[in-house]
Amino acid sequence: MSVDPHLAPHWPTSALITIDVQRDFLSEGPFGIPGTTEVLPLLRDLTAAFRAAGRPIVHIVRLYPADGGDVDRVRRTLIENGAEFARPGSPGRLLAPGLAPAHAPDLDDDVLLKGEPQPLGPAEFAVYKPRWGAFYRTPLAGLLDGLGVDTVVFAGCNLPNCPRASIIEAHERDLRVVLATDAISQASAQGFREIAGIGTVLMSTPDISTAVRERQSDAMTSGRVSPAPER
Repeated sequence: MSVDPHLAPHWPTSALITIDVQRDFLSEGPFGIPGTTEVLPLLRDLTAAFRAAGRPIVHIVRLYPADGGDVDRVRRTLIENGAEFARPGSPGRLLAPGLAPAHAPDLDDDVLLKGEPQPLGPAEFAVYKPRWGAFYRTPLAGLLDGLGVDTVVFAGCNLPNCPRASIIEAHERDLRVVLATDAISQASAQGFREIAGIGTVLMSTPDISTAVRERQSDAMTSGRVSPAPER
């Protein structure tokens, strides 16, 4: 199937963005999102493919301070009444097992809450978002620009909420946008139609993994791009 050239992914300048793939949001947790644990194997396949290609990965995370002071309104009462999920310092706010690179440090709450990207590995970062969208009050846009990224691949937790908001924000910044349709929880045919309608390219994990590896290899061979820089 042909893709509009204005929407087609540029794989040699792509980055993977995972959304809210944290232990407290896995399917089995008291505040978990059904279907999230089930897509973890495919999320791990995506991160492996982007690492192998030397392309950047950004893990977007939520943190809910106990006082509820900087929490979206729909969850503020819940947090103020003592609900504990994605709380700074807790094991549940960490990335899901197998998602971060080997030997990555734990999430540094102080760094993240200051609005700074936390390096987790070569060209791999964690970024905290205080609301639904990954670009709102975060350093994500500047980070991607500094890495020379013009194509973003989204995957992770709960398509109707944070991924959807982040996808819209990415389009508003004229990025080329791809969604990994089999590596996202709470997906639906209607949701796919709606985000495809604003220019999102829908692809499976195997197709994305093959494309990013092959196109990066082609670009390296031709000398058009360099690997993503280590940070």
